[in-house]
Amino acid sequence: MPVPFCHGLLFRRHVMTAKSDEEPWLLLSQMVEVRSPWLSVIGERLRDATGREREYWRVEKPDSLLVITIQDGRLLLPARSYRPGVGRTTLDFAGGRLQDPSMIPETAQAIVRREFNLGGGDLFASVEELNRVGWDVDSSSSSQRVHGTVAELPRDLPVPEHSIGASYPATDLGARELLRDLHCVQCRALLYEWLERSR
Repeated sequence: MPVPFCHGLLFRRHVMTAKSDEEPWLLLSQMVEVRSPWLSVIGERLRDATGREREYWRVEKPDSLLVITIQDGRLLLPARSYRPGVGRTTLDFAGGRLQDPSMIPETAQAIVRREFNLGGGDLFASVEELNRVGWDVDSSSSSQRVHGTVAELPRDLPVPEHSIGASYPATDLGARELLRDLHCVQCRALLYEWLERSR
């Protein structure tokens, strides 16, 4: 019979494993390195803390910034975009690369301006960071982190209709309705974080 996750013995075993893996793994060799402006793919042989040799493939990518955009009590999402990775158009929050984590407000403005086809000048009535450090997207095979903000647009700022992919009430109920339509794990995690803070 499987032991429940919360069982004391299993928890102690998990902590011991975590402690033994605190040492950085030793890089033995690099088999492949492919670099492009968008990402780098690297294949390596490593030796872990137990002495076992492992082959790992990882991706180096710039961090991402997602922006939950709110205007006049509505969550606004930009027009759907085709995503080659999944072969279809998807509904997502406004997002883009984050080259410098100290420039989150400025980068968020540039992203929202681009995704909603808005003019220059200060766009936000307010902006709040949801995670200062950034979340690891896939710590086993990617260096990328995702950062998130909530930005409120002034009520009287005109947003082109063709730039809006969907809108939902900026309420608990509206966010839960949006969760049913969002397939992006990063967007969903950010929305859950916003929901928790809004309570």
